[in-house]
Amino acid sequence: MIFAYLDEFGHAGPFYGRNHDRFNTSPVFGLGGFLLPETAIRPFATKFLKLKTNLLQFEIEKSGKNAYEWEKKGSNLFTANSINRYPHIRAAMFRLLNDVRNSSGKVFYYGREKIRDTEDVRATGLYTTIFSHAIRQIEAYCESIDESFVLIVDEHSSRKELLETAAKTMFGHTPVRRLLSPPFEVESYLNQNIQAADWVATIISRLWNYKLDQDFANYADYEKYFWTRIHAVATHSTVMQRPKKPARIFAATRTEGALAAALQDALQKKGTAKIEAEYVRVKIDRRES
Repeated sequence: MIFAYLDEFGHAGPFYGRNHDRFNTSPVFGLGGFLLPETAIRPFATKFLKLKTNLLQFEIEKSGKNAYEWEKKGSNLFTANSINRYPHIRAAMFRLLNDVRNSSGKVFYYGREKIRDTEDVRATGLYTTIFSHAIRQIEAYCESIDESFVLIVDEHSSRKELLETAAKTMFGHTPVRRLLSPPFEVESYLNQNIQAADWVATIISRLWNYKLDQDFANYADYEKYFWTRIHAVATHSTVMQRPKKPARIFAATRTEGALAAALQDALQKKGTAKIEAEYVRVKIDRRES
């Protein structure tokens, strides 16, 4: 049996751009984590607890809590600054990915690039759609190795909708037969494996932010350090990207007149250098006349 530990990556709300004053979090949303055989569940949790304790002992002691009831969110740990300046931080993720591989596990993620420049976004609808597709991708993996699986996710405000989505995916049209039950929700601060999934999901999020939006240029180190390592152990994982809009080569102004605007439209449709040259000639002629 396979246990799938999944956490969110990216953000389900609107996205206009990184420099927008409100909707600037992420161009992508998805679910990511890892898939482990049942025999690896307890040993993997123990390894992660030791890794977390050794890496963050000072913070754990300062909190006054036991290590097994304390968590550090991946988004706060694996910052662009920390992975660049502190080798032991990125080495912790290398170790975690090695532990997934050595446990006969797989990294897994499924996400989608979001529609940009609109506030008309149904966050719950996006979540349930991705949840359903993620289940089907894990089903395909489990079919290939002839195993059943269960899902473990962090607590979520849309619990009812997610359970309904899982039930529909299990018993509706083209049912998923390898999923044994609706997902189990757990308290992340008490579950070591879902904490580890959060760490992995953070790296996946930053990788795809960088890949999808040039304004995340300071995330280049995530690709340098983690892209190959993540995908060396990943299976059935993808982010669906949206077709890119053709770039506007130039913009006509009111002073350049209707002819320039018409030439601009023709250039966008045909994309020919000849029209662009004609536009430049018209501008020069108008200024000389």
